[in-house]
Amino acid sequence: MAHIDNPDSQLTAVKWRFPSVHPEGRKYVVIAAFLTLLLFWVWDLLGWLMVGASIWVAAFFRDPVRTTPTDPKLVVSPADGLVTMIARVPAPPELRAELGEGEFTRVSIFMSVFDVHINRTPIAGTVRRIAYIPGKFLNADLDKASEDNERQHFVVENDAGVKIGFTQIAGLVARRILSFVKEGDRVGTGERVGLIRFGSRVDVFLPAGTGSRLLLGQRAIAGETILAELGNDPLLRGSSQ
Repeated sequence: MAHIDNPDSQLTAVKWRFPSVHPEGRKYVVIAAFLTLLLFWVWDLLGWLMVGASIWVAAFFRDPVRTTPTDPKLVVSPADGLVTMIARVPAPPELRAELGEGEFTRVSIFMSVFDVHINRTPIAGTVRRIAYIPGKFLNADLDKASEDNERQHFVVENDAGVKIGFTQIAGLVARRILSFVKEGDRVGTGERVGLIRFGSRVDVFLPAGTGSRLLLGQRAIAGETILAELGNDPLLRGSSQ
C-alpha cells in the first residue's frame, strides 16, 4: 500500500500497473489455461471461446493496488460495486453482542461478476468478531439475502472504541466465502480481509449518528471510496440521470 505523507510528493506522477492475480485465483487460471490448450486440440472454435473464459477468470481474481485515506474518522468502502440499498435496521443477531441494540444504517454494495471481489476493512483497528453462517444462495440483491444467504460477519473496533460491522453475503453463483484475517488481528484501513466467489454483496453497519456519504445507484471502490465520516450524518439526496 502506498502512503503519501508529504503533500509535495503528490506532484510525483503515479504510473498505471497491471493488476496482479490474487493467490486464491491462480489455480483457477492454471486450470482454465490447461482447458484452453485441450480444447484447441479438439476444435479451434472451442479453444478461442475458452481463451475468453480464461481472461475472465484472471480478471475476476484481479487484486489491484488501492490508495486508502488514513484519517481515523473516515469509513471506506469494503467492496467494489453498486450501492443497491441504504436502510435503517437492527444489527444482525450474530453481531449484537459486539455492536449492541438499536438501529444502524446498513449500506449494501452489490458486486457483479465483473467487479473486483477482494474485500477490505472499512476502518483500522482490531478484529473483535468473525462469524460464519451457512445458508442459501438467493439473489444477493434481495433484502432477505442478509438473513437467509450464506454469510460471514466481521466487527472491527478502532482505537477510540468505535465498532463497525460488515458482512460478506454469498449470491446466486457464489459458493465460497474466504477470510484472510482472524479474531484479534490488527488491521489497517483498506487492508484486505476476505474474498467471495462469484458475484455477491457486502453490507456495512454504520453506528448511530453516522450516515452514508454514498447515494443509491453510486459505485464504490474498495479501500478508496469514502463511505462515511464517523459522527457525521450528511442526509444526502441525489437523482439518477
